[in-house]
Amino acid sequence: MLQIVQVIAALATIVTGLVSLFWPRAVQGFTGLRAEGGRGITEIRAVLGGFFVALGAAPLALGADAYRMLGIAYLAVAAVRAVSIFVDRSGVQSNWISLAVEVLLGAVLVL
Repeated sequence: MLQIVQVIAALATIVTGLVSLFWPRAVQGFTGLRAEGGRGITEIRAVLGGFFVALGAAPLALGADAYRMLGIAYLAVAAVRAVSIFVDRSGVQSNWISLAVEVLLGAVLVL
């Protein structure tokens, strides 16, 4: 059962990347990031798109250690987000949702 959930987590990471890759302006509503001009669109496609596709695909191709690494990456992002929510006073709903998802995915993937 855990392996199925881990595969779902990797696939969700890929889907997140694909949305950012093919529809970079769609991320604005949730992330607050705006793709202004070609440079902004390129950054969203590359970092939130290509990087997330690769992060999600690696465990599917490489196995258990890569799943754990993806989990560690999610937990690191969650730790920084948690600090940022308080330091930057950015406790908006989308940040709390992202934090919860990152902690959940991180925990599932590290197990």
